[in-house]
Amino acid sequence: MSGKKATLTIGDKSLDLPVLSGTMGPDVIDVKDVLSNGYFTYDPGFMATSACESKITFIDGDKGILLHGGYPIEQLAEKSDYLETCYLLLNGELPNAAQKEDFVGRVMNHTMVHEQLQFFYRGFRRDAHPMAVMCGVVGALSAFYHDNLDINDAEHRRIAAIRLIAKMPTMAAMSYKYSAGQPFMYPRNDLGYAENFLHMMFATPCADYKVNPIVAKAMDRIFVLHADHEQNASTSTVRLTGSTGANPYACIAAGIAALWGPSHGGANEAVLKMLDEIGDVSKLDDFIERVKDKNDSTKLMGFGHRVYKNFDPRAKVMKQTCDEVLTALGIHDPQLELAMKLEEIALSDEYFVSRKLYPNVDFYSGIILKAIGIPTSMFTVIFALGRTPGWIAHWLEMHSAPYKISRPRQLYTGPVQRDFVPMDKR
Repeated sequence: MSGKKATLTIGDKSLDLPVLSGTMGPDVIDVKDVLSNGYFTYDPGFMATSACESKITFIDGDKGILLHGGYPIEQLAEKSDYLETCYLLLNGELPNAAQKEDFVGRVMNHTMVHEQLQFFYRGFRRDAHPMAVMCGVVGALSAFYHDNLDINDAEHRRIAAIRLIAKMPTMAAMSYKYSAGQPFMYPRNDLGYAENFLHMMFATPCADYKVNPIVAKAMDRIFVLHADHEQNASTSTVRLTGSTGANPYACIAAGIAALWGPSHGGANEAVLKMLDEIGDVSKLDDFIERVKDKNDSTKLMGFGHRVYKNFDPRAKVMKQTCDEVLTALGIHDPQLELAMKLEEIALSDEYFVSRKLYPNVDFYSGIILKAIGIPTSMFTVIFALGRTPGWIAHWLEMHSAPYKISRPRQLYTGPVQRDFVPMDKR
C-alpha cells in the first residue's frame, strides 16, 4: 500500500479508498469498500480495472514495453528459448543449467498423449476447424489424466502444468494431421521443442521431414513472443474459470475458446484473409485508399495494437525473423510479395505513420507461418500452443494464494419488478 488515499464523494457522503502501488505501472485505487456502501463501479470491458495482483508479466503500452519476470521480451527472444521462457513464467526466475536440464527433461518425458486420445479425434468431421478440435481435445484431457486433478495439491498442479506444455504441440499437430487425412506422427524426444512440433506437422511414416534449423528457430521465437501478454481476454478467462475450482485442462480449454475470437488470437489469420481479398500488388493502391476513406468499412489487419500505442516490441523481433525465413527458403509467393509491399507503404505513408499504424506481431507471424507451409486454419492453434505457459502461470499464481470466485456485477437497465400477466390478458 502506498499510504495515499483517493476520496470518492457521493452526495453528502465521502469514502476514503486505499491507493495501492505496484513495482511498475500506475497506482491502483482499491474500490472494495464501494460495495459495502451500496454501490458498484462501472467499467465496460474492464479497461480501468485491476482484477488481480500478478508478478508474471508487465506491459507499458505507451512506451512499447513487455517484460516477463522483469526481462524485456526482445532479450528473451534473442538470447533465450521457449522452454527457458516457460520456466521463467512458471517460476519467476530464469533457470540455472541444472534446473533447465531437469525442466526440459520433464517436459520431453510427457510429449506423448494417451493412445486412446486418437479415437477422440475421430469423432470430429475432417473439415472441422482445428481450433474447434483443440477446444474439445484439451478439455477432454481431464478424462485421460484424472490421476492428478487435486487443484489444492501443489504437486498435482505442477504435473498438470508440465503435461499441458508437453502435450500441446502433439495435440496441435494431430489436429492438423486429422484435417489433412494423414497418419498421426509420434513425438521424437531427441528433437528440440519447436523441431519436434514441425516434425509431427510435416513428417509422414514413409517420408521423414528434415527440419530446417532457421525454420525451427523461427517457430521457437514465435512461441516465445506469444508466451504471455498479461491480463488479456483469454488469460482473464483462464483466471475466471480457475476461480470456480475447475480442473486445469478445463481452464486452458476455456482460454483456447476465448483466443479463437477474431479480435484476439485470430488476428494473424485475418492478415492472410486480407491479403487474399486484395489479390495482387496492382490492386494495393485502391485498397489503401479504401482504408483511408472514413466512409468505407475496409480494415487494415495486422497494423497497430490495442495495447501498444507507439509500437509492438515483439514486432521488431518478428520482422527480423520474417526476413531470415524468407531469405533462407527463397520463396517467391505473390501473396508474400504483396505483404512486403504493404509493409513498405505502411512504414512510409504519412497517413499510417502519423497514426502509429505500424506492423504488429500478427502481421509478421502470419507471413512466417505461411512461408513455412502451415495452413491458415492452424495459425490460431499455434498461438494457443505458444500462449499455454502464460495461461498456466496465471492459473498457478492464482492457486498459490487465497482467491475468491470471480463475480462481476452489472448496471441493470431492464424492467422494474412487475407481476406476471396470464396469456389471455397480454
